[in-house]
Amino acid sequence: MCIRDSCILMLLKLEVLFVRETGKRKRVAFVLQAECVACGCCLKVCPRNAIAVVGGIFAAVDAEKCIGCGKCARECPAAVIAIGEETA
Repeated sequence: MCIRDSCILMLLKLEVLFVRETGKRKRVAFVLQAECVACGCCLKVCPRNAIAVVGGIFAAVDAEKCIGCGKCARECPAAVIAIGEETA
């Protein structure tokens, strides 16, 4: 299994735990940080400024600001951003 698959599985497991606890879900962007190249393309298209490049190494999403519109995921040239559901 590659790193990307492991990250996706981990995110899915976390999502299931959040939903079990609260029953609430919110669409939000997730970055596979191990594969992010920190190009900044996602920063330019985010309407809520919910993404920051941490230490010039990878992008990180502020789940409080993210509205889950998917613009960052469509713009990412490395295809390392996915839209999933998180607790509200």
